[in-house]
Amino acid sequence: MSSQLAPSRALLLAGAAMAAALSSVPAFAADEPGTLVDSVIVTARPDPEDPKVVGDARQKLSKTPGAVSVISQESFASREALALDDILRDAPGVYAQKKWGGDIRISIRGSGIGNANHNRGLLIAQDGVPLNEADGYGDSQIADPLTTRYVEVYRGGNALRFGGALLGGAINMVTPTGKDAGFENQVRVDGGSFGLLRENVAVARQFGDWDGYAAVTNQTGQGWRSQSQQNLQFASLNVGRSFGEAREVRLIINGSNINQEIPGALTEAQFEANPRQIAAGNYNLDYQRNSRGLRGSLRTTWRLGDGLLLEGAVYAVWKDLDHPIFQVIDQQSRNYGLFTRLNWEGQIGGMRADAYAGLWLRKGDLDSNFYANLGTARGAPRSRTLQNADATDVFAEGRLFVTDSLAIIAGATWGTAGRDYESFALPGVGGTFNLKAGKDYEWFAPRFGLLWESEDGTQLFANITKSVEPPNFGSMSPTNTGFAPVEAQEAWTGEVGARGRVGAFTWDVTAYRAQLDGEMLQYTVAPGIPASTFNADKTIHQGVEAAVDWRFAPGWRLRQTYTWSDFTFDGDVQYGDNRLPIAPQHFYRAELRYENAAGWFLAPSVEWSASDIWLDYKNTRKAPSYAILNLGAGWKVNDRLSLFADARNLTDEAYVSNVQAATTWTAGSALLWPGDGRSLFVGVTASF
Repeated sequence: MSSQLAPSRALLLAGAAMAAALSSVPAFAADEPGTLVDSVIVTARPDPEDPKVVGDARQKLSKTPGAVSVISQESFASREALALDDILRDAPGVYAQKKWGGDIRISIRGSGIGNANHNRGLLIAQDGVPLNEADGYGDSQIADPLTTRYVEVYRGGNALRFGGALLGGAINMVTPTGKDAGFENQVRVDGGSFGLLRENVAVARQFGDWDGYAAVTNQTGQGWRSQSQQNLQFASLNVGRSFGEAREVRLIINGSNINQEIPGALTEAQFEANPRQIAAGNYNLDYQRNSRGLRGSLRTTWRLGDGLLLEGAVYAVWKDLDHPIFQVIDQQSRNYGLFTRLNWEGQIGGMRADAYAGLWLRKGDLDSNFYANLGTARGAPRSRTLQNADATDVFAEGRLFVTDSLAIIAGATWGTAGRDYESFALPGVGGTFNLKAGKDYEWFAPRFGLLWESEDGTQLFANITKSVEPPNFGSMSPTNTGFAPVEAQEAWTGEVGARGRVGAFTWDVTAYRAQLDGEMLQYTVAPGIPASTFNADKTIHQGVEAAVDWRFAPGWRLRQTYTWSDFTFDGDVQYGDNRLPIAPQHFYRAELRYENAAGWFLAPSVEWSASDIWLDYKNTRKAPSYAILNLGAGWKVNDRLSLFADARNLTDEAYVSNVQAATTWTAGSALLWPGDGRSLFVGVTASF
């Protein structure tokens, strides 16, 4: 079925106007761009190749007594990065796999592992402003990789700095500024297989105490499967005013217009016959997901004195969703909040110490209407609800160096969350009724840890953290016709790890074990219908997250990441000790890169999902493991011009990149999301 998606140029034109306004401002000297850095491993010792802004971020995160990473733009600029799975592919412990279009399953330590759609159990933010709504629902599609300077990954309880108490932690994408973008004007065009074409224009300026960055992106594509057309526009504006060292105020505005078709999951027989085919229901009803969003924040970093730094922001987010699936979902949401954190460095009893304390308030409301889906037209109303959410997190953490190299850490977050739901009876529509319902949650989540650091920057760490996740409205009312008071998911997670650099080796290795109570798991009721959620009894998530970079000769580097994910029920009445579906037990990536002094590079790589994946909680059927080979190449012609080519799935392997979950697999279960076939993308970037 051909898409009826009409290109929207309003956002693109508005962003272009912002870019033109900034480009007319005389330029002052900006930081010079750094050389290529693609290690995602945090160490306490600065990497001399890091651009300053990335090095500063690594240094900040190195204070964390747990698993953290920084991913610089330099690591993904020379390949096709369309969404978060491309950015995060080499981050240890992060499972980020494409389902369709921009819908990426992102999970850390099994967070939201049973979630059928989008993100849960992981805070995804841009410039510290949550992309999650106030109820915890997350949508990673509304962030543009091309307007991301670097990404911070806080795995598990290490996201306390954000006020979060989620099992998975937090991912924060940071927008370039006029001071650290590394260019004044930049144009990038890339594209290739499946009709992909993407254009990006960005400008960055620094003028006196002011700086500004603006960018616009336009992206279109047909997709590997039919019913996969995309038409997306993004715009970003970041304007700051400095008032001296570590004192600034910054306004950041991001907008998105996203139109995507949905090809649907396949049964095993359909996948084996033709993995490029469309699910029949998706074709007949023309499944799509179309959204428009606008996010704004006013932020400040203000040094109050020696050893005392205040960070704060107020933000607001608006989103409109038009989502034809089994019914047409029409939703408008508004979210707003306040975040503040006070950082302190000093001494206690003659011993070095530092601490932070903060507050995160957020509130959101959503108007939800379901209509009959008539294919390309909206039919009669099927349901109407109002959903309001609010949450508060008060958090603090401190480090005390009992010796020059050993710190003890203690912290906690106290939080509350509210869910208020109201539905309305519709004349002549059975199953709809007037209902007011709600549920409140409250928790206290402590954290304790140790951090040891040698003189050469090697770190050893250990911590134990409690996490709490209240359900979002998608878990409490998936089909918009009722309210289920799902309980909050709780867990205690212990982790130990090491990171550092010795000679040609850089490493980051963490082992963890989480004992969960009331894990929120979902199962597919029927193709196209939002999944139902239940609280499991006891479950266990444990594993290893490892990354090793080896620069074994001039110009040569071998980068490897490995994730072991052992997720099981723990003596469940119905499922015993069965393994949880979705995540492969063993997942490995490696890239061998040679970079010549003349500026060109060649980088073959492999992605190996080395374990079959269970499809159901009864462990009846598995999706097969796979290995795909890729090849990247590029040439930095000079300081202004660079080219790249990115060839993927060279052997044209038919593989399952992602699955849904069911209680019990049957031959008719449509649970398999095929991965893309052989493809080639090329791009050119000009900076001036």
